[in-house]
Formats: sequence, C-alpha cells, structure tokens
Amino acid sequence: MASAPIPLTQFDANKKHSDRERWICIYPAYINSKKSRQEGRKVAKENAVDNPSYQEIKDVLGVTGLQFLVENKLYPRERSKELQCRGRIRVQIKNDDGQPIKEEFATRDSVLLYLGKSIPQLKSRQNRPNDAAAQPTTSSSSTGVSQKNKSKNKRR
Repeated sequence: MASAPIPLTQFDANKKHSDRERWICIYPAYINSKKSRQEGRKVAKENAVDNPSYQEIKDVLGVTGLQFLVENKLYPRERSKELQCRGRIRVQIKNDDGQPIKEEFATRDSVLLYLGKSIPQLKSRQNRPNDAAAQPTTSSSSTGVSQKNKSKNKRR
C-alpha cells in the first residue's frame, strides 16, 4: 500500500528546486477564459480555455515529461466551493542547479501558454460541442410525444 505523501513545510530559500515546496502551482483559474484578471486569470483571453479542470491539466502535463503532483486544494479567489472547482497542480520546472528541466518550459508563463494551447486539442474537448447540440433535439422531440399522450388521455 502506498504511504501518505510527506506534508509540505514552510518555504525556505535554502531548499532545492527538486523539493515540492519549490515547484510552481497551477490552478485551473489561471487559464480560465471565463474569469477576469481580478478573479485570477494569468494569461490573455485568446490564450485561455473555457472552464478547464484539473483533470485536463493533468492529462496535458502527463505528455510533457515534467514531474507533477495533484493536490486537493481550492483557489482562494474562487467563490464556488463545488468539487469541480477544486484542484491544484504542482509542477517541477527546474533542476537542483536552477536550470530548466525542458527549455520550452523555462517559466510558469510558458507552461500556462502551453496548457492554453493544448487543452482545446484534447479528444474530450473536441467531442463536447457535438454532444451538447445533440441532446436538446432528442429531448424536445420526446417532450412533444408526451404532450400528445397527455392530451389523448384527457379526452377519454
């Protein structure tokens, strides 16, 4: 059985970049195009995504080869306490000597821009609009049938 993760301690400048306390934090609100800058968005709207989840961020980061950790935390500026708004990702972008692990992900902003570009390309995102468009048409036709049955039952 896996042991519980070691709890994080207070920040210390003497810690190595490989320590989890030195990894960057990413909340889904950082790349949410529905949020304003005051609500926590950190990238421009054209580089942001509609309502990203921590699962989507995790899926995209899994391909990059960066080491990351998912935490059950809520963004402090988030008003909603719902489960879908939870999630924080910690990502290691630097080695112990302070050099980036991957040159294309040298800063937090480069990781956020990559996420904003990659999340819309996920298969789960590409299938979403078609499913939403198909649902209202089927439900409206079934509603019409039930209305006819109701009116027939009243006449009898």
